[in-house]
Amino acid sequence: MKIDLTEQTKFVETYQCPGCVCGSDISCFEKSDGIECGKHVAGTTIYPIVGTIFLGMPKGFNRKGTASDMKIKGFATLSDGWGFDKFNVPVWKHKDEHGNTIVRGISPRINAPFLYIFLGDCTAAIDCFEITDEDLKDMD
Repeated sequence: MKIDLTEQTKFVETYQCPGCVCGSDISCFEKSDGIECGKHVAGTTIYPIVGTIFLGMPKGFNRKGTASDMKIKGFATLSDGWGFDKFNVPVWKHKDEHGNTIVRGISPRINAPFLYIFLGDCTAAIDCFEITDEDLKDMD
């Protein structure tokens, strides 16, 4: 599904621009295969233990950990995503304050975590543990 430029701009400025080393607004946008900015580089670090974080993301979904090359992937709809199966396993889902669905998961075959954001509420269609706002408050 195609989304308009305004929705894509809002997505990038909400989830990627905060803390990006390439710029703090959409002016440096580079097209990617999803709706996200392909040029995004997380540049905010919580020293010494946490490491690099995605500044625009809620707790629990913002830490990159040892996956220094992990990127945010954005999709207009659930059907636009790469799908979930035994090679691409969703672990946590959360409907954020913008009404979008954030999914954190793992591709166990290649030992790689992923972070997907779907526009709108897709939580009912994704089979994994749901993180509530209360859960987020309990996280450090």
